[in-house]
Amino acid sequence: MDSQQPTSVDEEVAALSRAADRDSLFLQAQLNVPGRPDAVTVRVRNLSPGGMLAEARVNVAQGAAVEVELRNVGPVAGRVIWAGEGKFGIAFDRPVDPQAVRRQVVSQSDLPPHLRRTGLEQGPFYRRR
Repeated sequence: MDSQQPTSVDEEVAALSRAADRDSLFLQAQLNVPGRPDAVTVRVRNLSPGGMLAEARVNVAQGAAVEVELRNVGPVAGRVIWAGEGKFGIAFDRPVDPQAVRRQVVSQSDLPPHLRRTGLEQGPFYRRR
């Protein structure tokens, strides 16, 4: 059986780098696709500084310019580098911090009422006994 192998040293290094830097996760993002009036919700299956694998019921063409709204990072422009049935890969125009995207953000409205009154929204509170 003939498997697809990188054909140059540069391609081999790029393939190894992508695999090593990729974070597997499950979160949602908003994708703006040219020609669509509204953003599409996509599931982010893995994320690296240079791109992501997304899943959605949307037709995107290979090479299409897109913009994805990532939590804690904001809008990131990119290009669809491959597309299959319900899945597609996006290469970002600029690197992102995957750990920032994964980080949970807690707003004051997410806190229970008794913690909103105590000032704990400013950070962790430790009491010595």
